[in-house]
Amino acid sequence: MILTIIRTLILFAVVVVALRLMGKRQIGQLQPYELVIIIMLSELAAIPMENIGIPLFSGLLPILTLLVAGVTLSYISLKNVKARGFICGTPVVLIEGGRIIEKELQRTRFNINDLLEELRSKNFPNISDVEFAILETSGHLSVIPKSQKRPLVPQDLNLSTQYEGLPLTLVIDGQIMDKNLQKARLDPGWLKSELDKFGIKSFKDVLFASLDTEGKLFYQAKAKT
Repeated sequence: MILTIIRTLILFAVVVVALRLMGKRQIGQLQPYELVIIIMLSELAAIPMENIGIPLFSGLLPILTLLVAGVTLSYISLKNVKARGFICGTPVVLIEGGRIIEKELQRTRFNINDLLEELRSKNFPNISDVEFAILETSGHLSVIPKSQKRPLVPQDLNLSTQYEGLPLTLVIDGQIMDKNLQKARLDPGWLKSELDKFGIKSFKDVLFASLDTEGKLFYQAKAKT
């Protein structure tokens, strides 16, 4: 039993590392070859887990081979445009100028009901409001509305806006994020004094704290048990 547990943990670690090396895409964003590799990895890892008579190296070798193949294909598609089109495919325009391109629907086997469902999910119930609908290589539908139907933005009214960057996380579950404090050119002493103003005496009492680009501190204390 101990041997089975050890083999399982080793195979689990190898598969996790393999998936991390392949990138951080979500399942819905995977290219076809990436999805195939993931399915095959899970099958290959299960075989030596179930049968301890198979040498561990024999179980790891095909997994490592698939990993190398996946990374190689990713590198080739990154560096070569023609290879990228062959390996990953190319985006397909399904709607142009408010009109459905029937030929492309048939070629991609994307029926009208699916198209309407995707448009409704993006708040475009009327096809006539859509300038372009593009089926991406990941299978997601990108919708570009006509200029008259797009949401109003400050630029349309010639309004200037202030820069809004990403807030810096300073505390997570009582732990100080030292790198972010240094990036903001602050120190734990400043943070403690600011939290003292809200009656927080210890960093361990803070569930989350962040600093926005305007220098405003947001915090949430841990729930008292």
